[in-house]
Amino acid sequence: MPEAKPEEVASGTAHANTDDATAVTAFARLYGEPLFELPADLYIPPDALEIFLEAFEGPLDLLLYLIRRQNFNILDIPMEPLTRQYMDYVQEIRSHNLELAADYLLMAAMLIEIKSRMLLPRPPVVNEEEAEDPRAQLVRRLLEYEKTKQAAQQLAVLPQQGRDFWCASAHVPTHEAPVALPTVTPEALQRAWQAIVRRSKLLAHHTITREKLSVREYMSRVLRTLQGHPYVEFEKLFDASHSVPVLVVTFVALLELGKENLIEIVQAEAFAPIYVMVRTV
Repeated sequence: MPEAKPEEVASGTAHANTDDATAVTAFARLYGEPLFELPADLYIPPDALEIFLEAFEGPLDLLLYLIRRQNFNILDIPMEPLTRQYMDYVQEIRSHNLELAADYLLMAAMLIEIKSRMLLPRPPVVNEEEAEDPRAQLVRRLLEYEKTKQAAQQLAVLPQQGRDFWCASAHVPTHEAPVALPTVTPEALQRAWQAIVRRSKLLAHHTITREKLSVREYMSRVLRTLQGHPYVEFEKLFDASHSVPVLVVTFVALLELGKENLIEIVQAEAFAPIYVMVRTV
């Protein structure tokens, strides 16, 4: 490795000394260049430098903060350092917000009064009753405020409706919607009738008789059968042991009753059993 010449060493030392001297005399650097004096047109807004003090919710909150920060015994408050620290804070907020300082000034007057009463000699004891400590009322207010503040902090961490959760709701109808029953088609009635006729033929006796059948009479029979029942299945109105003419007359009687709006023939759904009920007005 080549040795540095004495001239280079001296030059480097002189350059370093020059930079150190520049750094000492320059009060700032702008884009790497030293500044030795303020620009003539430099404007600094009045709120550019602002002291942000710790926010308090009132005089009691400030007092409690000062007591806890200094680890003072709240039952034996040293009034001199507490009052001094409190007044320092009041002087700061007076310079920023005079309206906000009003409540704090009232507490400051109370602290000064307590401090003055503690400096005065105590009156002689009467009836062996010890005089109340001037700090007692302040201590009671601080303890009550601390309990309230802790309770408020506990409530603040609890989940709140509308912020942390929402209540589910659903509309429940108060009455049931009427069920729309499908209309019985002639084809469905025909299929039911054909099924009855087929069963009747299987059980029919080969007896030749002559019967006098009255449609009106069987209409009355059907109405008597339906009395006392909300509905009767269509097939149960026919006795498969009877002859085909009896079944035919019964079927015609049903059609006549339906035509005269004395009965109603309904069906819950397609291909479901057919029911017959007395029509109500």
